[in-house]
Amino acid sequence: MKKLVFGSAALVLLSAPLLFAWRNAAPARAARTSGSTPPASAAVVAPRVAAEGRVVTYPGGEVVVGTDFAGTLLRLAVKEKDVVRKGDLLAELNASEEKAALVQARARITEAEADVKLAHFELARAQRLRETKVGTEQAVDKASRDREAAVARRDTAAAQAEGLVARIAKSRVLSPLDGVVMQRHAETGETVDRGARLVTVANLKQLRVEAEVDEADSERIALGAVARVKAEGDPTATWLGRVEEIPDAVTFRRLKPQDPGRPSDTRVLLVKIALPEKTPLKLGRRVELSIESAPAPAR
Repeated sequence: MKKLVFGSAALVLLSAPLLFAWRNAAPARAARTSGSTPPASAAVVAPRVAAEGRVVTYPGGEVVVGTDFAGTLLRLAVKEKDVVRKGDLLAELNASEEKAALVQARARITEAEADVKLAHFELARAQRLRETKVGTEQAVDKASRDREAAVARRDTAAAQAEGLVARIAKSRVLSPLDGVVMQRHAETGETVDRGARLVTVANLKQLRVEAEVDEADSERIALGAVARVKAEGDPTATWLGRVEEIPDAVTFRRLKPQDPGRPSDTRVLLVKIALPEKTPLKLGRRVELSIESAPAPAR
């Protein structure tokens, strides 16, 4: 009986260390089973920045073409979706009065040129007579004044003609860039004022996205960050872009938020996203963006 008790006590003493080691190893087993890593080595992934935006052209890529010439629109030479080259005729206004005035100005130039030649001859004659003591100094002075007056009339007529040529040139409105006619703002036969809009021309070969990033997220945007672009209403297609321009100031929101729960009077950072690959996105199309977040600045 004493041997049995002694054996049981020895068994208990031997199993105690094993039980203690098993209990200490339990958390490690649980961590391996769940696939989690110790908190000290866990990687913190910053959330991406969500934003809304629209497809835009690069600076100077979209131009509303107007006129510096007031008058009747003789013809609008283009229609929407027409492809135009820089210098192509877009519109022509009635400049018949200016053309008639130009004919008169050129006639005055011809007349003044004849007067200048005659004045030169008369001045030379008066100078010769003075040298032979036949003419007087007063005659020479008068001939000199007549020549100067003739030259002035010629120069005035030339300046008027030059101004009329410039005005007539403005009656022909030319495309300032290669692009596509996006919209017509006037029609043939209309009388337009100086500064009136005629057509909008845009270069659609290279577009980018103007993203409205909430000012609270402005410090989380970095140049070169990858952005995922998705057209609103089309969850299937996604394109990759990169942040290529970050302004130095925030401004008021330009787009009305699609989410009614989001405030519309917040200030935003207008971040420009380059689209390296060609996309079917149309100019002005609203898009949703998910932008790679930069590490939070150290405190």
